[in-house]
Amino acid sequence: MSQNRSNLAQRTADTLRRGITNTETYAPGSKLPNENELSLELGVSRTTLREAIRILVAEGLLQVKRGKGTYVTQRKDRLSDALPSFDEQKVALKDLYEARLIIEPAAAALACERATDQEIEEIVRLVKATQEQFTHDFNNEEIIQREIAFHDALIRASHNQFFDHFLPVVNETIQKTFELEYKWDAVAEGAYNDNFMIIDFLRKRDAEALKSVMTIHLHRALWTEQLI
Repeated sequence: MSQNRSNLAQRTADTLRRGITNTETYAPGSKLPNENELSLELGVSRTTLREAIRILVAEGLLQVKRGKGTYVTQRKDRLSDALPSFDEQKVALKDLYEARLIIEPAAAALACERATDQEIEEIVRLVKATQEQFTHDFNNEEIIQREIAFHDALIRASHNQFFDHFLPVVNETIQKTFELEYKWDAVAEGAYNDNFMIIDFLRKRDAEALKSVMTIHLHRALWTEQLI
C-alpha cells in the first residue's frame, strides 16, 4: 500500500470513527450503508473504504457479518472500551510480544481448521508481497502495512471474534519493531524463512505444525530484537 493510500484510509477511518462516536450518525448495533453508497458518501474508492473498515474492525468499533454487512458494535462488546489505549498504557514491546505468544499461535492453529481456500490463498499472496518488499526496503510504511495485513489476515482466518479484538496488539508490535531501526538483515532473513513455513503448513492444514512455527517465529523476533 502506498503512503498516500495508507494516509487516505486512515483519514477515512477517522471520519467513520467520529460518526460512530456521534451516535446520531451511526448508533451501536446499526448497519453501515452498503459499500457503494458509503464510498460515494465519503468520496473515496471502495478499496480505501475497505481498508478503513479493516482499521475500525481491528479497534473493535465495527464488525463484518458474512453475507449481512458491516455493523457498529454494541458498546458492551467493545474490548477497546474496557482497556486503556496504547498511548495511555505505554506498553513495552516485550510485553506485546508476550501477549502475541499466548494468542497468535492458537489463532493460527484455528485458521488451519477454519480458513476457506480463498482466505488461505489471500494469506499466501500477502506473504509473497511481504517477501518481495523485504528484498527492496526493510524499513518503510509499505512493508509495515503489508506485514500487518498478513498477520491480520491469518488471525481473522481463525473465525474467532475475540481474536479480532487482539489485532491492535499485533499492529502495535509491528509498528514498534520497525521503529527500532536496526538489524534489518537478520529480521528479514528470519521472517523470510518463517513466513514460507507458515504458509506451507497452512496450505497443508497442519494445525500443530503451524502453531509450533508461529511460536518459533515470535521467539526469533524476541531474540533478534534483544528483548530477552
